[in-house]
Amino acid sequence: MTTVIFLKGIVIGFLISTPVGPIAVLCMQRTLKGGRIHGVVSGLGAATADAVYGFFAASSLSFISNFLIKEQLWFRLVGGLYLCYIGVRLCRSRLVQNTTSGNSASHFSNYVSALFLTFANPGTFLAFAAVFASLGVTQVRVHYASAGLLVSGVFIGAGLWWFILTSVTSVFLKKLDYDRLAWLNRISGIVIAGFGLFILLSLVL
Repeated sequence: MTTVIFLKGIVIGFLISTPVGPIAVLCMQRTLKGGRIHGVVSGLGAATADAVYGFFAASSLSFISNFLIKEQLWFRLVGGLYLCYIGVRLCRSRLVQNTTSGNSASHFSNYVSALFLTFANPGTFLAFAAVFASLGVTQVRVHYASAGLLVSGVFIGAGLWWFILTSVTSVFLKKLDYDRLAWLNRISGIVIAGFGLFILLSLVL
């Protein structure tokens, strides 16, 4: 039983992470600029947020879910503004490709920013709740130990997706010259800013 719960968590974490969105573009851009380790660290930040949201959904903490739903406008507002900021910053910055491992400060900022942006999307929590229901993962809600096992699987599944994405991106980027990489960097910035604008517009439309 515990093995099944853990495996379901891996599948859920992988599936929740695969849709292409601002975090995916951000991880790819950081892989482009700093090397695969920067993209992986960013992905782990997103995976951590996914695991936390997964725990909330699995343990059925009603006060958490009510808070996320009630305050989702502010979450989306801050997240949208931050995405716009990151996008504009990328468009205006020069590409200085660095394939070294980087320093701990940059890794920390990559991790925290991806963690924050994933937290700023309460829809992730609702997605987990829907997926749990569709897969019949309901019996773990009254057992925190089982919920913890499920969430561990979610983290591993999400982390696996980010590792695959950044690895493929890293291999692809090795075939491009500097000018094309610079254009990809600008395009990434435009796409990320576009996600931010879409979120902000959705608040008023």
